[in-house]
Amino acid sequence: MRTIETDYLVVGAGAMGLAFADTLVSEGDARIVVCDRGPRPGGHWIRAYPFVRLHQPSAYYGVNSRPLGSGRLDTSGGNAGLHELATGDEVCAYFDRVMNHDLLPTGRVTYLPDSEYLGDGRIRGRDGETTAVVARRLVDATRLQAVVPSMRPPEYEVAEGVTCVPPNELPTLAGDFEHVIVIGAGKTGIDACLWALDAGIAPERLTWVMPRDSWFLDRENIQPGADFLPRFKASFAARLQSISDATSIEDLFARLEASGNLLRLDPSVRPTRYRCATVSRAELTRLRTIGDVVRLGHVLRIAGGAIELADGTVSAPPAALYVDCTADGLERRPTVDVFDGDRITLQSVRGCQQVFSAALIAHLENRRADDAARNALCAPVPHPSTDLDWLTMTLAEQRNEIRWLADPELLDWLATSRLNLLREMFAPMLARPRSRDRLLGMVGKGLRESNDKLEALLAAAGPA
Repeated sequence: MRTIETDYLVVGAGAMGLAFADTLVSEGDARIVVCDRGPRPGGHWIRAYPFVRLHQPSAYYGVNSRPLGSGRLDTSGGNAGLHELATGDEVCAYFDRVMNHDLLPTGRVTYLPDSEYLGDGRIRGRDGETTAVVARRLVDATRLQAVVPSMRPPEYEVAEGVTCVPPNELPTLAGDFEHVIVIGAGKTGIDACLWALDAGIAPERLTWVMPRDSWFLDRENIQPGADFLPRFKASFAARLQSISDATSIEDLFARLEASGNLLRLDPSVRPTRYRCATVSRAELTRLRTIGDVVRLGHVLRIAGGAIELADGTVSAPPAALYVDCTADGLERRPTVDVFDGDRITLQSVRGCQQVFSAALIAHLENRRADDAARNALCAPVPHPSTDLDWLTMTLAEQRNEIRWLADPELLDWLATSRLNLLREMFAPMLARPRSRDRLLGMVGKGLRESNDKLEALLAAAGPA
């Protein structure tokens, strides 16, 4: 059994593991071993469906040191006029370049693909041999591992003779069926419906089964660049104002929708879910052309000509193609301290901004002297699932941001971090020394007052 001595053992070569490794290496002199079950870097991206794209601008994704995409605006399709969304193939090629062109050439990174982490620093490789890694710290980059439908079978019963496939097979099989039934209301379900519509499948040949409706983010509100900065700032301010003026949780969501911060599929159906999915208004218009939307809870069983759901049974064309889009994506898991002795557990420290969070955690590992100081700046933000989770997520991330505003060194890093969604809003403030403290004080005051109101709304609502 061979032995490798290193500073960090990073378990997982997905987006978070690579974002952490990139910042740790580019900002310091650490040695790293990265191991992963997959044959190449990229995590769930190498198993995703062929038409998958990012649902946030490419400018905010990947690793800090290497841009993703060209910075162009899309000129056609549902994202026209907005910053490009990298395809799955582009993301996989990007992560290959990060590993092979950026990390490995430093001579301080060892990459072990097709390798199983067995615990206690032991890794079983593709040849069956075991490697012992002696590291100062273990970095768990798998806690927020994304799950796509191709990685597991449906959680409902599928009768013999029914064709139920992950979205990976939709482009190949769609032409063989008169009707397509998409099961799942998350980002994957949205992508499958939009692909079918764009492929020329008429809306009346589609059925969309969604257990519960979700709130969506308007993608236009989170665009990078100077041209979109006024809208970005207006959206941020409107969110704080909506919270400030809200008289109840119901009223809060009405205000968030009225201000354009949140969108929903059907104006007559109150969403009870929130999973950070983004859509453009053009995409939402397309999705609303699907008239047959089934809202009867989770699917229990699919049989010939019928779908049995938790709240009832509906008939279905007997020769339909079922597309399973129900994988949980990012499962909501209990949080733990990010820094804990010889272990670092990568988690979101801003809502649904995993790669930014991993880069920030690596920066704190390089620049802070002790774990207590590090943990004080990066309390984990749980991934949301329900509408109420929007409040708890916003409260947790704003608590972190208040702490960041009080840390001059970290603020300077945030002002230059490519992955920071708020970079272009805060960078001009930080560039004006005379007004910097006053402007940051105003933002901090607004965040603190917003948090007081969120706490009051949650307390009034009682236990979830």
